[in-house]
Amino acid sequence: MQTFIISKVILLVSFLMVFFLNAQTTISGKVIFKNKGVKDISVTLKDTYDGSTTDENGKFTFATSEKGKQILVFSNSKFVEVEKSIDIANEPLIINADLKEEISEIAAVTISAGSIEASDRKRATALLTPLDIYTTAGANGQISSALETLPGVQKVGESEGLFVRGGTGTETKFFMDGNLVNNFFGNSVPGLKSMDRLNTSLFKGNVFSSGGYSAVYGQALSSVLILESIDFPERNSVDIGISPIFISGGFQNVNGEKSKSFGVSASYMNIALMTKLIKFNNNFTKAPEGFGTNFNFRLKNKAGGILKYYGSFDSNRLGLQDESLESNIDYDNTSLKGRNTFHNLSFKQKFGKYLLNVGSSYSFNSHLLNLSNTFQNIEINPTAIDSKGNYFNSKAVLERKINRISAVRAGVEFNFTNEKTAISLAPVPYKFEDKITSLFAETDLGFSNNFSAKIGLRSEYSTALGKWNLAPRAAMAYRLSKNWTSSFAYGIFYQNPESQFFGPYPLTYQKAEHYVFQLQKSAEGRSLRLEAFYKNYEDLIKTKALNYRPVAINNNGDGFAQGLEIFWRDRKSIKDIDYWVSYSFLDSKRNFQNYDQSLFPSFAAKHTLSVVAKKFVTDWKTGFNMSYTYASGRPFYNFQTDENGNYFLNAQGKVKDYSALNFSLNYLPWLGKKDAKAFTVFVLSINNMLGQKNIYGYNFSEDGSRRKALLPSANTFIFIGAFISFGVDRTEDAINNNL
Repeated sequence: MQTFIISKVILLVSFLMVFFLNAQTTISGKVIFKNKGVKDISVTLKDTYDGSTTDENGKFTFATSEKGKQILVFSNSKFVEVEKSIDIANEPLIINADLKEEISEIAAVTISAGSIEASDRKRATALLTPLDIYTTAGANGQISSALETLPGVQKVGESEGLFVRGGTGTETKFFMDGNLVNNFFGNSVPGLKSMDRLNTSLFKGNVFSSGGYSAVYGQALSSVLILESIDFPERNSVDIGISPIFISGGFQNVNGEKSKSFGVSASYMNIALMTKLIKFNNNFTKAPEGFGTNFNFRLKNKAGGILKYYGSFDSNRLGLQDESLESNIDYDNTSLKGRNTFHNLSFKQKFGKYLLNVGSSYSFNSHLLNLSNTFQNIEINPTAIDSKGNYFNSKAVLERKINRISAVRAGVEFNFTNEKTAISLAPVPYKFEDKITSLFAETDLGFSNNFSAKIGLRSEYSTALGKWNLAPRAAMAYRLSKNWTSSFAYGIFYQNPESQFFGPYPLTYQKAEHYVFQLQKSAEGRSLRLEAFYKNYEDLIKTKALNYRPVAINNNGDGFAQGLEIFWRDRKSIKDIDYWVSYSFLDSKRNFQNYDQSLFPSFAAKHTLSVVAKKFVTDWKTGFNMSYTYASGRPFYNFQTDENGNYFLNAQGKVKDYSALNFSLNYLPWLGKKDAKAFTVFVLSINNMLGQKNIYGYNFSEDGSRRKALLPSANTFIFIGAFISFGVDRTEDAINNNL
């Protein structure tokens, strides 16, 4: 009986299987992209569980019991989804599909020739974030100093500015939220490098372009640094900093919706105590002293637009006395009183497919320099140089998205400069005024995820020169493989002669032409950049001595700069260690300003090398940071003037190679204490810990017969400080980013 029942069941199951199989329809086909089969494409009937995935040749097959009109869906994140209407009966169906690439902002190759971007993590590997800058040994939390560890940037310690690829410090311009920042560095005296005015913590990211930059920016022969400020603070906080050098304090207040915030901070700096603890190479009669304060607010409207304001005021003083190189003088005396105020306003909002960015900045700077000599304890030859300047910038940019990775933008920019310099020995003060109006347009063209281009055009008119210029820009990027990309950038860049060189002679724009080629490999935790560049200079100014100052007499100068650069960053190979290595080779010659022939620039080195390493030891609650910088010896020159004020080369040579090993330590005692009310970081940093006797160049006597080495303020500098934050716990950031 049981056998009979089992036989019946088997017969019934077999009958049902035959019926079911006969009722199903087979659907098959091939999926191609650019005439080649594509694997891993999901092929499904919409709103059912029936489907399959393509094989290595792009083929698929599956069976379904569905009947009638259905929709067959072909999908993969790398391709545009395809839907095909089909009618299922009892006959097998063959359905083929030809896919199109999904254009994605995240997947698309980006143009990076000449630039290092650290703002949009979706589209670029963040190379130098604010935390990177704070934890780079030897950078002292300064943006400009940290950038000196990147390829293409020279290590110049005697003058402010970013010296990039054979360019002077004035050939790099700085922008905050799209607006020009005049006087980015503090007031100082010749031979002493001043610090950045803007605090690193203001910014969420930066784009540093060492060549071939966007048409949105201008008036920079070499490079631009584009800084993007944070939108809103994380939460309410109070911050205090204290050290033997300075004391600072401030607060930030933000509402719960993060639609309103404001903050105030102030700081006082005086290195008088450090001059007694550390041997300085400068003889300060007045130790550098400064006071600064700033205010900010941010407002977000219901449509998502953000209005940002930042304003600051600072003042500083210092005095120096050095042994004179002149035979009838004992000492040279220098004193400085400086004041600066800066205001930056920006607004950004989307209107459908359009993005509007408008903003303006204003800066006032006062620089009073008093010079004198001492002979037999009597002060002689007093001279005062009183410089005041007003600077205004405004810009409007309108951008329209074409698709996910293509856009077109255009805008207008206006710069106003008004300066007055009174020299006590000169009968009439020197005045300068210029208005520069700029028009620009640019398009980003994304042809595929593997190929994109950028084409731009910029035109400027300067009232001081009375002329227009026209500067085309172009760049392209192509993905060679999954991890390798290539980029090329070309552009013409113009810059007015520096205001202090204007005189009675007609001048024109200085010009630089950039060619930049880059190969980049990016994989998880590692990035490699290889870059070659050529920069051709035309119409550089030539100067002569006239009425106690150098005056530009024509634009007959020229020059070139060419080189190779390597940047390697690795966060993966060595456990818990983040490090990068950069190397630059530079070949350059210039005939400009007071040079009477083509010479290798005195502010540049043929070879520069930087190594930066960071490790955070969680058990010790401590971060250890090291950096090493090497630069081959820079040339130095002494120029004299003849009776007509014309310059001629009197002496030349080369200083010894520069090297410095820097160390910093960060200790977080409250790490891991969830109920802590305050979060503290103790900092110890030592610059040039081995005490290398570095030389930047030489100062010469008036007749050129005697010279004195131009040295850093201190061979070795030690900093100790504590930073306390009430309200914001940044310890997790410290661990994740290898503080």
